[in-house]
Amino acid sequence: MAPRTRCCSLTTLRRWLPILAWMPNYSLQWLKMDCIAGLSVTLMVIPQALAYAEVAGLPPQFGLYSAFMGCFVYLFLGTSRDVTLGPTAIMSLLVASYTFREPAYAVLLAFLSGCIQLAMRFLGLGFLLDFISCPVIKGFTSAAAVTIGFGQVKNLLGLQHAPRQLFLQVYHVFRDIGNTRVGDAVLGLVCMLLLLLLKLLQDHLPPGHHEMPLAARLSHGLLWTVTTARNALVVSFAALAAYSFDVTGYQPFVLTGKIVEGLPSLRTPPFSLTTANRTASFTDMVQDMGAGLAAVPLMGLLESIAVAKSFASQNNYRIDANQELLSIGLTNVLGSFVSSFPVTGSFGRTAVNAQSGVCTPAGGLVTGVLVLLALAYLTSLFYYIPKAALAAVIITAVAPLFDTKIVRALWRVKRLDLLPLCVTFLFCLWEVQYGILAGTLVSVLLLLHAVARPQMQVSERPVLVLQPASGLHFPAIEALREALVTQALQASPPRCAILDCSHVCSVDYTVVLGLGELLGDFRRQGVTLAFVGLQGPVLRVLLSADLKGVQHFPTLEEAEKHLSQEPGTQPYNPSAGSVPGHRVALLKA
Repeated sequence: MAPRTRCCSLTTLRRWLPILAWMPNYSLQWLKMDCIAGLSVTLMVIPQALAYAEVAGLPPQFGLYSAFMGCFVYLFLGTSRDVTLGPTAIMSLLVASYTFREPAYAVLLAFLSGCIQLAMRFLGLGFLLDFISCPVIKGFTSAAAVTIGFGQVKNLLGLQHAPRQLFLQVYHVFRDIGNTRVGDAVLGLVCMLLLLLLKLLQDHLPPGHHEMPLAARLSHGLLWTVTTARNALVVSFAALAAYSFDVTGYQPFVLTGKIVEGLPSLRTPPFSLTTANRTASFTDMVQDMGAGLAAVPLMGLLESIAVAKSFASQNNYRIDANQELLSIGLTNVLGSFVSSFPVTGSFGRTAVNAQSGVCTPAGGLVTGVLVLLALAYLTSLFYYIPKAALAAVIITAVAPLFDTKIVRALWRVKRLDLLPLCVTFLFCLWEVQYGILAGTLVSVLLLLHAVARPQMQVSERPVLVLQPASGLHFPAIEALREALVTQALQASPPRCAILDCSHVCSVDYTVVLGLGELLGDFRRQGVTLAFVGLQGPVLRVLLSADLKGVQHFPTLEEAEKHLSQEPGTQPYNPSAGSVPGHRVALLKA
């Protein structure tokens, strides 16, 4: 018994701390690959973190504060070797929608989001994510791409003081287009062009292999490094250009400006806020954030788990979704103590991590340490980064989020799913929370309509046979009653009917009452309603309800044979199994 107890305890411990599963087998080869991947992700995350802080409406250093805690937490708790946690474009947009450009609100939102995510993990509420359908997700991400991308046009053109609401931004940009700063516009377009060319080069770069000559391997490695670190290289090029102009005393670009130096202070999240205008208590701050306390944690979980599942499928390993919930929740809770805003799994950086050959989550340790070193020693260099260059990084990063293929796919597969897609997209252009809520509501209504009005197969046999194509629940009983009354009782003369319950695995009390009323209606008309294919749980419920006149048969043939002498039944021919003119129709209730 004792060895089994120890074994079970070790298994449980490994499930809660996945690092214990791979650390005993760690090798120097893994260390080499993890260091390369960690460095590659760092070159991508630093410029993105600065840019996403701009999207979130926060000072640039808060992007770096948000970029390292997930690396350390995921090292111990993560079940995917590829995933990297940190700031993303979508989460930054959500933060901007609910925190009013106030860092205290963003940090508190990270803490509360993490608490909600942990509660969902331990209460088993992850199934709530299943109610956010793919069309809703695609509508939201496409709208986010438009909102985030156009939101950076002002920085790309060097315009100032544009409003955050999309439609007002469009008006502001076109109204002030004459005030465009030529230097920012030229630099932004050049940076975008370079980023696009490097991305195309990366996409068409053939995979390397050990049989290649040394010179070819070195050239391939150099090209791979340049294309992978393209964000850092382009931003560095822009910063060097800005510094060169600054030395001459002329500055044609709007710069990022001074960034607070040093590591963030370790302190509790702000549970109140005092400003020049008012003092906001914890309750006031929670009320101000409103729907963000639902939208941010849900979308954070959804994005992170989607990224983890995608790369686990590509690279042939499995993830533990519950453990991923724990990782992202704990990351946001602990991150709030170092002034982080809400984070989640990043698809772009995870792709770079995977392409770099990462072997374990230890690659995140390298990234986290390098981000901390950048915060400690390099923030003074970030002063010269032009905002137009960061805008180019953001626009090229979010452009792939705008998915046009989904419209063609839904048109071919199920056109009705275009409705939640369009509703989500249009409402998200106005307000993110309304878009997600409206799209989810439309999806749930479509789902409920399918439950309340299930398709029914009607067979013209010796008796009328009606088979619901799915289960029977209380919203569907009226549709079933209408179909049977129309097809059997309103016929001249009234006909016997068989209800084929082969696809019905459970019924509720309302369905039982409705079936009792149907049996009474058939009895008053002098014809019979029989049941076929009743599964054990359904049969027990019907028998325990003591319905009068219930007749049930194991097979359709036995039911037809028994009802062959009833009024309203055509003559039964056992050799034919059906009658001339037999037909099957699909009835949409």
